[in-house]
Amino acid sequence: MGDYVRLEKRDNIAILTLNRPDKLNAIGEPQDCADLIEAVRAISDDRDISAAILTGEGRAFSAGGNLRGMKDRNGIGPLEHPASTRTNYRNGIQGIPRAFRLLEVPIIAAINGHAIGVGCDIACLCDIRIAAENAKFAASFIKMGLVPGDGGAWLLQRVIGYSRAAEMLLTGDAITAAEALAIGLVSRVVPAETLLDEALALAGRIVVNPARSLRMAKRLMLTAQTSDLDTILEMSAAMQAIAHETVDHAEAVDAFLEKRSPVFTGK
Repeated sequence: MGDYVRLEKRDNIAILTLNRPDKLNAIGEPQDCADLIEAVRAISDDRDISAAILTGEGRAFSAGGNLRGMKDRNGIGPLEHPASTRTNYRNGIQGIPRAFRLLEVPIIAAINGHAIGVGCDIACLCDIRIAAENAKFAASFIKMGLVPGDGGAWLLQRVIGYSRAAEMLLTGDAITAAEALAIGLVSRVVPAETLLDEALALAGRIVVNPARSLRMAKRLMLTAQTSDLDTILEMSAAMQAIAHETVDHAEAVDAFLEKRSPVFTGK
């Protein structure tokens, strides 16, 4: 794993930190995309991880793309020809939403500062978003004469609805953490100094539950975003049949009937 993402484990919680504070954690190089994709895949493959937190080092969550790289045509955006640019997006930045869509570990975005452009979209890829009071958000591609090349037009409206997403995308205007809370972009706004503690506490409330069922529940929710009810009913029946045979389900039932706290093992 490269130096753009720092991965830390605290028991069964993983903390991913975007780690280029001097660049406001902007994604500038194809390797930055590869680092984040690798980190997401690593926690997905780690059966000891039951929840994750994504945050940024320094005063930004992520300032988005690197404009200098765009101007010089040597980063994650334009190359020498439109056909090459299209391939660059497909093979680079678009790998991030694909990796997140395959991630079955619940992940919390702890948004510690500006989440702009791609940074806002990466936050939207997370299941739950908590923001520091000083955080700001913008889908600001239009102000640079661009469109979201990373899937943001699909992501944002699924989080806050079409009308509000259209307002953010078509104006490119930034909103405060309080405004983000009001429109449902985040579920909580907390003091900056307690942000990570709040995220860890929430992750702790998640990981006390059976690990296999957590992953299946998240997969159902992700699939439900683009499926009809009949498809989800069939998938739910199949996953529930698996869940009924787990050791943790049996333990949960026994603990309830015996009026004690369950001891889950992830089996």
